[in-house]
Amino acid sequence: MDYNPLASLLSPMTLAFLLGVAATLVRSDLKFPDGVPMALTIYLLFAIGLKGGAKLHGIDPADFLVPMLAGIVLCVLICLWTFGILRRFGRFGVADAAALAGHFGSVSAATFAASLAFLDSLGVPFEPFLPALLAVMEVPAIVLAIYLAHRQSEGNRQRPFLPLLGELLTGKSVILLLGGMAIGMASGPQGFTQIAPLFDAPFRGFLTLFLLEAGLVTGRRLADLRSAGWFLTVFSLAMPVLHGGLGVLAGYWSGLGMGGATVLGTLAASASYIAAPAAMRVALPQANPSFYLTAALAITFPFNVAVGIPLYYAFSRSLFGV
Repeated sequence: MDYNPLASLLSPMTLAFLLGVAATLVRSDLKFPDGVPMALTIYLLFAIGLKGGAKLHGIDPADFLVPMLAGIVLCVLICLWTFGILRRFGRFGVADAAALAGHFGSVSAATFAASLAFLDSLGVPFEPFLPALLAVMEVPAIVLAIYLAHRQSEGNRQRPFLPLLGELLTGKSVILLLGGMAIGMASGPQGFTQIAPLFDAPFRGFLTLFLLEAGLVTGRRLADLRSAGWFLTVFSLAMPVLHGGLGVLAGYWSGLGMGGATVLGTLAASASYIAAPAAMRVALPQANPSFYLTAALAITFPFNVAVGIPLYYAFSRSLFGV
């Protein structure tokens, strides 16, 4: 199979994201109506769950138990060592370090969707249960990061841990992913065929619109790079490469194919900017949003979309000897 490493940079999804950034930089009045970005997010999460669930119909859960455990371990380890790096070398406070660790230990649904679209464009197959990895890997690091902040902060008055855990598990991202997967598994491929005109063929188009809006938001946050400083910029570029490589290795060792290992690497390299920001605003209000939003959305996300995904795929190809 011929592989062009510029395929991701020249895809409509990536170009739409860059258009959004450029539109903000030239002070265009381009703006999405209120409610549309959230509607696009809901559509993408639900569509990912439905499609994955339909493909899971009839598959033995034992087939994806090991990759799922590998994904959870990755999230926990990433959260722990990023927290330590930010505290020791970045000199970040407990709340800021915990918030950033939660973002980098969690995963990005949009980056996940971009990786699937990238593999689809190359005709590379991947396992049908990958949306389950996305759902499972979203929560652990967020919960662990909040726990680390509670444990190391003195005299804090954050909300009780267990009620917050319940809110995380019942949040819209997890509900849409797991609920969509449950519906897809119950109805199977035949049931999904009935809704495919809405949730299959238009998926890339809606993803392109989502990335256009994400580009607009990213462009507005580029100025925050000054306050974030050089350390956070380097951190937000270096960590995805390290985590992506570890994710590909974990996928290879856990029995995933070349496409699946690429996606697990992408998930490990990504940083959440949907579930994690919502959780941190509630649980750690003293954390500076300009740090974690800038790192996750303005630096790591575009790096992964434009450079990271092709890089993790190339590493996966080398592991599998393709």
